Amino acid sequence: MHGSGSGGEPGAAARSGVDHEFLALERELAVFLRRARANSGEMAREVHPDLEAAAYGLLVRLESAGRQRPTDLAAYFGVGRATMSRQLHALETLGLVARESDPADGRVSLVHLTDEGLARFRRVRDARRGRYADKLADWDRAEVAELARLLHHFNARAED
Repeated sequence: MHGSGSGGEPGAAARSGVDHEFLALERELAVFLRRARANSGEMAREVHPDLEAAAYGLLVRLESAGRQRPTDLAAYFGVGRATMSRQLHALETLGLVARESDPADGRVSLVHLTDEGLARFRRVRDARRGRYADKLADWDRAEVAELARLLHHFNARAED
């Protein structure tokens, strides 16, 4: 009989083992994501006391990718134009980002970090990296590299 899930079936133990592995992965990712959200809020406030946690990711993206169209940012983060517009307006008001006309299409604006936004972001990012280094001080460098490699692999699969 197939599909009953009884312990006597060939392959049932393997399926059960896979389930336990994926349940453990889900549990650890949930903890990781909860901590990441809390850390984003803390880092956002370190950049500027009035900065929303969700907007910190925009600073990360702009620092790594450079000038971006608001529509491209919205697509990257999977949010609507109105949400992106509101977040960018808040960042502009705080003096962390600015807009300029796209030289390829003057009807479109490009968003970029201001000098002040870049300096504040880098200060917080560097402090965060220092905290990671402290937390992982007893790890071998190869373990840190392997964790980064596995997370990159996971994130790349998530984008497919």
